[in-house]
Amino acid sequence: MTTCFDIGGTFIRHGSLAKDGLVAEEGRLKTPTDDWAAFVEAVRSRSGALGEPVSISLAGAFDARSGIADVANIPCLHQRHVQDELEQALERPVAIINDANAFALAEAVSGTGRGKDVVFGIILGSGVGGGLVVAGNLVTGFGGMAGEWGHGPIVDPTAGGTIEGIEHYACGCGQTGCVDATGSARGMERIHTSLHGETRSSREITQAWNGNDTKASRTIDAYSTLVSRALSVLVNTFGPDVIPVSGGLSNDEALLDLIDRKTRALVLANYSDRLIVKGAFAENGGLQGAGIHARRMFGETA
Repeated sequence: MTTCFDIGGTFIRHGSLAKDGLVAEEGRLKTPTDDWAAFVEAVRSRSGALGEPVSISLAGAFDARSGIADVANIPCLHQRHVQDELEQALERPVAIINDANAFALAEAVSGTGRGKDVVFGIILGSGVGGGLVVAGNLVTGFGGMAGEWGHGPIVDPTAGGTIEGIEHYACGCGQTGCVDATGSARGMERIHTSLHGETRSSREITQAWNGNDTKASRTIDAYSTLVSRALSVLVNTFGPDVIPVSGGLSNDEALLDLIDRKTRALVLANYSDRLIVKGAFAENGGLQGAGIHARRMFGETA
């Protein structure tokens, strides 16, 4: 039986791949971010019998061709040949998939995109990520970076001259003007500070907006405009049937509805139905996607 893991910078969540193809969370433990030996032991302690495979959804880039992980918030994994080294240390087969890709795959196979040709799953949380699935197959692209719409200096903070008071924000990837720096929860907070000179959490901003607060409303209008402008390019490029969303900001249905309406107003195709929706696996996409990845890598059947 395959044990599935969803590994982030704070917690390692785990669960077993069930016969029906689903993976329920069975527990979690703190991620040993700076100690490789402790990390290996944490995974080993929750894995099945010796020799049974593990499948990992990883919060960071993973290039299956080189086998190298790019996980800045888990230093002991960063720039390491994680898959090969884990297989040796654990003495079992290991499959690894990026967490955004895992979410997109889960939605395309079993969630909101089931039966649809093109699914573009996105993350709107502490960061901005994405994964593209076409005809049920994950598109990883060169370097395993396909779908990562959060990075690249594309954001115009003036939205074509319609917004004032927002700067070009520096991104953790080293560039300036990335969607990740503007469209994440932290980006929403930056926008609010730029517009109003006060510091509020993204949760406080969305709650105030839902309560018709004037300052928060201006922030959300600017935030949703910038996100929808970036998304519209991806919609015109990929032609997705649905865009399921995960991450903390996906919990605000009114915010998703606003982004959906603004995005559909900007694209070429006539989307009469809702395009941007909360994912069916918004809370469990990493584990569920790792389970699907395991079935495909190890030949397990649901």
